Amino acid sequence: MANVYDIDTGGGSPALTARDVSVYYGEKQAVRNVSLDIPANRVVALIGPSGCGKSTLLRCFNRMNDLVPSARVDGEIMFRGHNLYDSGVDPVEVRRRIGMVFQKPNPFPKSIYENTAFGPRINGFEGDLDALVEASLRQAALWDEVHDRLGDSAYALSGGQQQRLCIARTLAVKPEVVLMDEPASALDPIATQRIEELIFELKKDYTIVIVTHNMQQAARISDYTAFLYMGELVEYGPTETIFTNPREERTEAYITGRFG
Repeated sequence: MANVYDIDTGGGSPALTARDVSVYYGEKQAVRNVSLDIPANRVVALIGPSGCGKSTLLRCFNRMNDLVPSARVDGEIMFRGHNLYDSGVDPVEVRRRIGMVFQKPNPFPKSIYENTAFGPRINGFEGDLDALVEASLRQAALWDEVHDRLGDSAYALSGGQQQRLCIARTLAVKPEVVLMDEPASALDPIATQRIEELIFELKKDYTIVIVTHNMQQAARISDYTAFLYMGELVEYGPTETIFTNPREERTEAYITGRFG
């Protein structure tokens, strides 16, 4: 197994640190003793065949697995000096600071404006909501397309626009980390390109962890790549190294299409 502790964090502390994380659904173990550091302001891609534990691991980072009655998480995930799984930690606050964008766009049955404003409203935001909505939509590269129809239903947008609206909704609560679970898998190539360009821009301000089945996408947008297989972290390192000179035979076999 590759040494997973030697990731260059640029002299700073990792944004997230997983240590010996295992996840069970009932008696079935889906993730096995995974340890890795997520560097701040970088894009980390989780790759591997279907059922290898990518999405399960991703959901550990903001305690989304808490919503699955049969799920149990062992180990530690450190964020800002605290284990996210300590008994005194509020999972709702965790999800505010570590946001998530899902595989399929899931806008609320509200206007474009109200979708973006939803999180700040329920969190008691007292500032200039119009300015926050505009800033969030600009960050999500959507403002120019919707600024003159903010009162329209979010369902009137295209699939790619809806996904960028969901990203804007996530950004509006000012998270530090954004998790993305195959955010472009349901989109056409042009919309996918927009999402990839957006991810590249967002890492200036956010740490991003993305699950993708598309290895070309992982190679294009990520700084680091983690390859999982059957719930185990096989290899983790700089994306260029993983794709051109992997240390593990299983990584090379997956990258070159011999399985998966």
